[in-house]
Amino acid sequence: MNREQRIEALRLAMKTRVVVLDGAMGTMIQRHNLQEEDYRGQRFADWPHPVKGNNELLSLTRPDVIQGIHQAYFEAGADIAETNTFGANRISQADYHMEALAEEMNLASVACARAAADACMEKEPGRLCWVAGAIGPTNKTASLSPDVNDPGFRAIDFDELVEAYLEQARALWSAGADALLVETIFDTLNAKAALYAIQQLREETGAAIPIMVSGTITDASGRTLSGQTVEAFMISLLHADLLSIGLNCALGAKDMAPYIQELAKKSPVMVTAYPNAGLPNAFGAYDQTPDEMADLVAEFMNNRWINLIGGCCGSTPDHIAAIARVAKQAQPRPLPELNKES
Repeated sequence: MNREQRIEALRLAMKTRVVVLDGAMGTMIQRHNLQEEDYRGQRFADWPHPVKGNNELLSLTRPDVIQGIHQAYFEAGADIAETNTFGANRISQADYHMEALAEEMNLASVACARAAADACMEKEPGRLCWVAGAIGPTNKTASLSPDVNDPGFRAIDFDELVEAYLEQARALWSAGADALLVETIFDTLNAKAALYAIQQLREETGAAIPIMVSGTITDASGRTLSGQTVEAFMISLLHADLLSIGLNCALGAKDMAPYIQELAKKSPVMVTAYPNAGLPNAFGAYDQTPDEMADLVAEFMNNRWINLIGGCCGSTPDHIAAIARVAKQAQPRPLPELNKES
């Protein structure tokens, strides 16, 4: 099956059943207890700057770890793997002085996810596994000043974001991703730069690249960090011909529920959710069990609010397995009938 056929199958799957996304990459990497030398590998043994914590680098130095994590999620019942590329852009990689490696990180990360997907499909004939190219928000914001004493200052501008996002999106797509997932959006202006870059890529390639977007409600105010309500966030991004829109991170399923319900009522496209496994404890760990998380996201599915469900921070293959069991019994959110002028 070629990519065009896989994409068409994905669109159909999200309309006919609740599709399951994988869980947290960072949580699983932490379980491996990797040290500085693991991140460096032989290739970067003499790199002059610390690199521990640069998870995207592991796609180059420990692809066995990354592919193994994808494999574990597929075996747990995930339909889609997110690539290990949350911070694989020039802006974020500047923290490690590895800007020049951003493109290679994206290529290698897709290869890890694609290999796991292909292995799973070969093992289970008739099953389809997809790869979503993950595009994170970067570590800079275009709408807010990082300096409380200078509210007008911006650490980055729109054009810089577009350039970085275009490099990342081009690499993800060329390597074989089935969709691009602009995720953990806390500043919609950053997301608009990513969508503008992907639109440029669509024009370059002539491909109808599926775009999934996922925002982050940062606290009980019900707004993104840059101040938008869920509805405003949705409306400001729908121009991009999206496959889906949804929320991830920051909140557990219990606190995310009212915002997913709002999206379900108002979105003209498919709705997605991948909450955290509850909220972190005093040590930064997540205590919510797989069954507890599955029980909470069951509300999303029982009410037919969503087309895709997964997990973010703190979630593991065990969480995804519990969620997948619920998803098998669920019906997806139907796309609304849009009013058409006669």
